[in-house]
Amino acid sequence: MVFWVFGYGSLVWNPGFEYDEKVIGYIKNYKRVFDLACIDHRGTPEHPARTCTLEYAEGDICWGAAFCVRGGPEKERATMEYLERRECEYDEKTIMEFFKEKDSVQPAVTGMIVFTSTPDKESNKYYLGPAPLEDMARQIATAYGPCGNNRDYIFSLEKALFDIGHEDDTIIELANEVRKILGTTAIVQPKERRLTGSSSPLKAHSSSPLKLLPLQEAVAMDS
Repeated sequence: MVFWVFGYGSLVWNPGFEYDEKVIGYIKNYKRVFDLACIDHRGTPEHPARTCTLEYAEGDICWGAAFCVRGGPEKERATMEYLERRECEYDEKTIMEFFKEKDSVQPAVTGMIVFTSTPDKESNKYYLGPAPLEDMARQIATAYGPCGNNRDYIFSLEKALFDIGHEDDTIIELANEVRKILGTTAIVQPKERRLTGSSSPLKAHSSSPLKLLPLQEAVAMDS
């Protein structure tokens, strides 16, 4: 038995379960969005945090990490039970193809499990939907829960994507806006640090490079 799950959020840096193989790669036609509420880790029911989920976007790709679990039905079941508790805000498990090489046509893994959420506020109580950049950043900068601050989540995700070599422009932009609210001074990174991971550049930065601000100390404590 072989069990594969794709991580595009906190699983990238903090899987929290035993795995036999970790592979960096991507799924097609999806992008990260911070449209999902978290009320038990980085937020509370009264003041929910914002965490990332996936939104269908034809032609986009989303880089992350795939984890393989081998060892039979019992180990697979234990892993799934852990993930379902941890990813309780995600109401769907979608089966997708996973690719390792850029512009690849042949998937490296078929039958990849990806935790996703229904983008509908009526059927999915955790779906917050999109909001203006500043509003999202302010919510992320101020929300906190039993496992820590919401801002640590986005800073950890930003660093994790940099560490695997596939930064996401939208995450950098949102993280920078959070830093502005927190009063962190911006710096412009060297040109040698090329941004990757977002298949379509942000309009707000079409005429100038993105500014990547200093990473604050991030504590990965939750899912």
